[in-house]
Amino acid sequence: MQSFIYDEAFSRNIGWLTRQEQDRLRHKRVAIAGLGGVGGVHLLTLCRLGIGKFHLADFDAFDLANFNRQAGATVSTLGQNKLGVMIRQALDINPELETKGFADGVTADNLDVFLDGVDLYIDGLDFFAFEARQKVFAACAAKGIPAVTAAPLGMGAAVLNFLPGGMSFNDYFCLDDGPEAEKPLRFLMGLAPAHLQMSYLADPSTVDLASRKGPSTIMACQLCAGVAATEALKILLGRGTVRAAPRGYHFDAYRNKLALTWRPGGNRNPLQRVLIALAKRKLGL
Repeated sequence: MQSFIYDEAFSRNIGWLTRQEQDRLRHKRVAIAGLGGVGGVHLLTLCRLGIGKFHLADFDAFDLANFNRQAGATVSTLGQNKLGVMIRQALDINPELETKGFADGVTADNLDVFLDGVDLYIDGLDFFAFEARQKVFAACAAKGIPAVTAAPLGMGAAVLNFLPGGMSFNDYFCLDDGPEAEKPLRFLMGLAPAHLQMSYLADPSTVDLASRKGPSTIMACQLCAGVAATEALKILLGRGTVRAAPRGYHFDAYRNKLALTWRPGGNRNPLQRVLIALAKRKLGL
């Protein structure tokens, strides 16, 4: 049986990366909270990029409703903890990985440890996990840790980077500016100001923000992983242009469109406030 050799396993990265850059990635530590739809494929994509250290958090287990999009969801993993399954898959790609798992998910009690020594945070939390997401992004800002969110929307990906010294997650999304029931809408509108995905939604009744339900696709999750890993490469190696909030971008494969977004003030931007008000009226919020 052939033994694992890091340099050989990731040798095809060389050309787009220098050997020195690949070695730098080998020693970088990335934290991912949530290992479901986007989080699981984020992990496997970053493993194949050659990232060598991970802090990983998830408290959930796989079920049938995950089969359409989650990298670890198979018949053989039904009922198994996502954290354990995804760590096994990651180690099958790179058995030399250094991983630290957080089986209770990200909590107030473990957040400092979760982010300790981390070079980059990538968001994989459930769309509706607002409290946890706000706390993680706030901690990243306080600790000077770059943070990336790539949202799977329809058959596309909407990307925002929150960099040290720049606009924070909380200042951009302003989730606490309205009642709790408005948070899903504010988050969605902030993620995708261009709302490219809405024109081809086949069954609007499947989007129920009040009940915290919505449709999803594997295409969106895989697109998210590709763009998030690319942002990770640029941030960790310090090369390439990184659009930071309030700037972002939204690529929709179904519509073959790319929108470069810019919302100064985030959701407090006058245009965003109008769009949020119209959406609230439409949804009866």
